[in-house]
Amino acid sequence: MKHIRSLGLVLAALALVAACGKPAEPTPPVPAAAVSTASEQLRFTARTVDDQDFSGESLAGKPAVLWFWAPWCPSCNREAPTVARIAAQSKGVTWVGVAAQDQLPAMKDFVAKYDMNGFKHIADLDASVWRRFGVSAQPAFAFIDASGKADVIIGSPTEEDILARVAKLTGA
Repeated sequence: MKHIRSLGLVLAALALVAACGKPAEPTPPVPAAAVSTASEQLRFTARTVDDQDFSGESLAGKPAVLWFWAPWCPSCNREAPTVARIAAQSKGVTWVGVAAQDQLPAMKDFVAKYDMNGFKHIADLDASVWRRFGVSAQPAFAFIDASGKADVIIGSPTEEDILARVAKLTGA
């Protein structure tokens, strides 16, 4: 019986180690949740990485994109320059980064490293904003239209997909 229990523990440990591996290729984005009404989701307050107050309700009534990221995430690091460029080109769309799963100094370093000062970044230290949008992994995006409907995807969409979703938000 002792050997069976030991074998079970070894197999459980091996399964845990195997689950911690990273896929060789980025996983395609998948819907995190059905399109939802963002009015409730936008009822939050937070602090930005530069220690400013932020109200989610400031996004109500206009198109917005929330980009959920973590400083240590390889996919987030890979897509950060693209996100910064698209955000700078997206006229009429408010972009907000939502950083979690790390500490404030690492979040600040990430924003500085990729020169992402063109839009606000929330320091979601307790992941409460992530939970509001059903985000459990990074990267993720919430595309919120002016009526308050949010389309949340988890994963790394292509640049073309991001551009198409942003264009849809603005009606372009």
